[in-house]
Amino acid sequence: MKNIKIKNRFTAELPADPVLTNEVRQVKNTLFSYVNPVKPSNPKLIHASKEVAELVGISKDEIQSEEFLNAFSGKEILPETQPYAMCYAGHQFGNWAGQLGDGRAINLTEVENNGQFYTLQLKGAGKTPYSRTADGLAVLRSSIREYLCAEAMHYLGVPTTRSLSLALSGDQVLRDVLYNGNPAYENGAIVCRVAPSFIRFGSYEMLTSRNELKNLKQFVEFTIQHYFPDTKGEPKEQYLQFFQKVADTTREMILHWQRVGFVHGVMNTDNMSIHGITIDYGPYGWLENYDPNWTPNTTDSQNRRYRFGNQPQVAQWNLFQLANALYPLINEAAPLEKILDSFMTEFESDYKIMFLSKLGIFTSSEADDKIIKGLEEILQLSETDMTIFFRNLSQIKKEDSVEQVFEKIENAFYIPDEIKEKILEAWQKWFTVYLKRLSTESLSDEERSEKMNKINPKYVLRNYMAQLAIDAADKEDYTLVDELFQLLKNPYDEQPKSEKWFAKRPDWARTKVGCSMLSCSS
Repeated sequence: MKNIKIKNRFTAELPADPVLTNEVRQVKNTLFSYVNPVKPSNPKLIHASKEVAELVGISKDEIQSEEFLNAFSGKEILPETQPYAMCYAGHQFGNWAGQLGDGRAINLTEVENNGQFYTLQLKGAGKTPYSRTADGLAVLRSSIREYLCAEAMHYLGVPTTRSLSLALSGDQVLRDVLYNGNPAYENGAIVCRVAPSFIRFGSYEMLTSRNELKNLKQFVEFTIQHYFPDTKGEPKEQYLQFFQKVADTTREMILHWQRVGFVHGVMNTDNMSIHGITIDYGPYGWLENYDPNWTPNTTDSQNRRYRFGNQPQVAQWNLFQLANALYPLINEAAPLEKILDSFMTEFESDYKIMFLSKLGIFTSSEADDKIIKGLEEILQLSETDMTIFFRNLSQIKKEDSVEQVFEKIENAFYIPDEIKEKILEAWQKWFTVYLKRLSTESLSDEERSEKMNKINPKYVLRNYMAQLAIDAADKEDYTLVDELFQLLKNPYDEQPKSEKWFAKRPDWARTKVGCSMLSCSS
């Protein structure tokens, strides 16, 4: 990989743990620890993204090389680099968890390409000082889910980490999928993730909680200098501008999640990026039936803190924790509170515009709030597939009757016909109002349909799709991994040959492990 340009800003400028060891322990007065990936016994490349390789300065030809496989499976360390794991803390499910850190992630290095900087990170490459009681490894199952989802999110237009490669380690890893006392050995795997950095809200929380204020100041100023260079003014002004930018990009990210029906599943503060990008794909999922109370995470099944409808509120709560961490540098609550208060006000305003655009409404009217509220309520009267429903709305014409409209969206229902009849009246009332509202729009049916189809995806990575790819991969068949990878690069296109994936969740997937509820090891 002769053209890759190695940079080491993080390790060169920030305090490091002086001991090179993978021993699990509490690590004080430092932001990272040098560690080496565990060497896989027999690595094998399953898939790699040519687009992401090009992004970081790796040629398409180099992807097939032994050098590429060795570097991104952890077998060999890239020249002029020293891998490291980051130290951070965080709130998990609303409770302070103390030191967490990269328990199964190891940053290889930072690279520069075309003036942009990217951190390359291996997930599942072995134990670090922050692994706690875990082994630092990952299994093929969870690795496929992460590899595919990050790229799917990118092409949906959702800010996210990227996926460079997916490789088998050749080793077996013991996992208890549902934490129910039934562990089993699975194929080990490693994903190479790419991001501007993997700095999290919890990185600053850790320093403040330990009263390491000198390191906090140094780290915040490092972050601003390298990742927020447009920040100007006195130090306190820069800190506030930094927090404002994090709040803004976080709001934009959550808005995209709600637009496409994505549920992260584990929005702990250590899983929140300062760049406003989606990180750490664990027990995620897309809404099948539109249910604001749904969470894919088995650990969250009782309290449903991270349910779909609560993601904006959790994002604000997490930002509050980041504000607390930054407070010692600012010593004024009012400007931080102003940013936090405006977060939800601005989100609600943006959400309204976004939701109306999904409906093909691009102007404002006094009746719009009623239309949105009415639809959100009626979608919950029955199991209605979110992706199919909104995508099919683009087929509606202004002159359609209510009956014609209903015919165009009825394949989005999961419910039996006898139940469908009971809610038909409610749908008829809503569509009567909706059609009247559409008639006030100046766009033609064709123009509106084109705009809607750029907002409402036709294809998303439903959990059952990922599970089918996992099941095939367990039999050493990786064709479905590639098929889904290619499909999800164009989620807004019709792709007639792939129409089979534009379908409701099959009945067998309703309760199947990996399709309905998932654990944090998923």
